Amino acid sequence: MTSIEKAVASIFKGAEGARIGAFFDFDGTLIDGYSAGAYFSDRLRNREMGLAELVDTAKLMSRGDLNEAEFEEVIGKGIGEWGGRTEEEMHELWLRLFKKKIAGCMFPEAWSLVKAHQKMGHTVVIATSATRYQVLPTATELGIDKLLCTQAMVRKGRLTGGIVGDPLWGSGKAAAVRKFAAENKIVLKRSYGYANGNEDIEFLRTVGHATAVNPKKLLEDCAEENAWSRLRFQSRRKAPVAAIARSVGAYGAMAATFLGGLAYAKVTGNERRAVDLIGSIGFDAALAIAGVEVETHGEHNLWTHRPAVFLLNHQSKLDFYVMFSLLRRGFTGVAKKEAENTPGFKTFMRMAEMAFIDRGNTAKAIEALQPAVDRLKKGLSVCMAPEGTRSYSPQLGRFKKGAFHVAMQAGVPIVPVVIRNAGEMMSRNSLTMRAGKVQVAVLPAIDVAKWKPDTLDKHVAGVRQLYLTTLENWPTDAKSN
Repeated sequence: MTSIEKAVASIFKGAEGARIGAFFDFDGTLIDGYSAGAYFSDRLRNREMGLAELVDTAKLMSRGDLNEAEFEEVIGKGIGEWGGRTEEEMHELWLRLFKKKIAGCMFPEAWSLVKAHQKMGHTVVIATSATRYQVLPTATELGIDKLLCTQAMVRKGRLTGGIVGDPLWGSGKAAAVRKFAAENKIVLKRSYGYANGNEDIEFLRTVGHATAVNPKKLLEDCAEENAWSRLRFQSRRKAPVAAIARSVGAYGAMAATFLGGLAYAKVTGNERRAVDLIGSIGFDAALAIAGVEVETHGEHNLWTHRPAVFLLNHQSKLDFYVMFSLLRRGFTGVAKKEAENTPGFKTFMRMAEMAFIDRGNTAKAIEALQPAVDRLKKGLSVCMAPEGTRSYSPQLGRFKKGAFHVAMQAGVPIVPVVIRNAGEMMSRNSLTMRAGKVQVAVLPAIDVAKWKPDTLDKHVAGVRQLYLTTLENWPTDAKSN
């Protein structure tokens, strides 16, 4: 077992119930690095930060470990810059930064810990010196609604540039945790705490089960002295050099295979065979070079019913590679109409008979799906993501009905393909593939012949629940490819 698997197993062996708290620091614990970094880099990119402010900010951030007075100066300066903005503007700003940058820095290991505590019915709380605006998008994604944050002062819906009370730093965070525990009847001696900074030592002393995450030196020494647990999470901000090199090699293998497939199609005139060769050989080679192994449960379900609509939960560009490696031949995909002329890929997508859907045609949404129905009636299976887009985390999104309409119109079954952790190898906006094992469960085909439009919502909810159940109770009899 890995260290994170041992930590999760330890949580499951412990007591259940809401009187046990699980308190998570934010910056450096739930996410790699500091959320403020995304804000400053965004301002620099948009030329909203002058040279004098840049130098001043760099000086403040380079001080290393800050005492409480110094931190209050730093955060006071940051919140002071927001004076005059509305709360709505702040929420929009940080949601944009989350989608663009912060989501890709979420630690998968922290996700596993949060989900384990939630499954045990614990009261899960984010305790952080950051503001609510910075934390809320990540908290929402994690399903956490209890937040202890530094509070910006607001009057008539606008920030004043000041803060309410003391910032949650050092003793301030520890005091906030004790106060929350008293008000919510949390038993701190049986509760859990996770943090990475030296300033969090006092906070970690408040709980009975403290864990130092990627600890700094002083926290490392304190954890050793107090026999606290220690966990080290892999960096998300910067991919390892080996992963970058492997990814370049993987893309090179794909390009070479694609050129070979084009040559084969030109000589033989058999474009479908060329696409199948590119898919099976090229994507297998790319995954192998990238160090990505695919572990599959229920692989036989890929072949029992074809043509079919293969549904996948979609978190990463890596899903595309995984599906090509699994399905091998006789299938195509669905893409938005705007992607039809994507440079470098349009020839392959044309050869693969991709079904391009006009998503803007909301008035005739069902008719817009006809290209996918046509492919199925021709004998090709179709791969679709019912969430409609890549998610920002392992959290399963809402299922749209388009893929189910396609299966019903074409008279073919749907085959749920549940991908557990592709985002750990390649996050939503990343181009780098990290080595690791992607876990996939292919569920039995579902016959839609008797489905009716007026009960479709119920059927879609039932299929989504299959995904949730599979993700929570992962099968163990899987085969590695």
